[in-house]
Amino acid sequence: MTVEEIRLARQLIPRFFARLQQEAFEVKSPRTTAYNCIGWAVGDDQNWWWPGGRYWPDGIRSDESIAAFAHAFGNLGYERCDSAEFELGFEKVALYVDDRLSVTHAVRQLPDGRWTSKLGPQWDINHSLEAVSGPQPGLLRVAQIMRRPVPVEGPASWLAPGRLWPAVRA
Repeated sequence: MTVEEIRLARQLIPRFFARLQQEAFEVKSPRTTAYNCIGWAVGDDQNWWWPGGRYWPDGIRSDESIAAFAHAFGNLGYERCDSAEFELGFEKVALYVDDRLSVTHAVRQLPDGRWTSKLGPQWDINHSLEAVSGPQPGLLRVAQIMRRPVPVEGPASWLAPGRLWPAVRA
């Protein structure tokens, strides 16, 4: 990633996420349309996950409800939890919703307790949990926190052949 791209990202991102005008964030990747926030949250940087979109698991409701996303994440070993606080031995994700309670975004907790997001077709960033919430065009609010034990082989092992859903539509 070039210095110019990082500079552009640092200039544009706070225009869409007001809290990032005051909060620190790190730009971690160049722009790409290969994957989105849902893929990024589950550790898949090869697929754009969305109900009815290019990549969504068979057998999961194809809508933007919290229940549909919780079911999809549940198939990867995540379960509902009540705290966004870092817990050793667990990987956490958070689902954001808009005022209609439709899921709009997902983030994954990093081993240092911060969170990481993929901003649509734009950049991956590291930030605080609330940094990407707020009034439109922000993502409004966190609606669901989920966690799963970190696999012995590490988080990427969930996506190894045979570990991900056996039937995923491309």
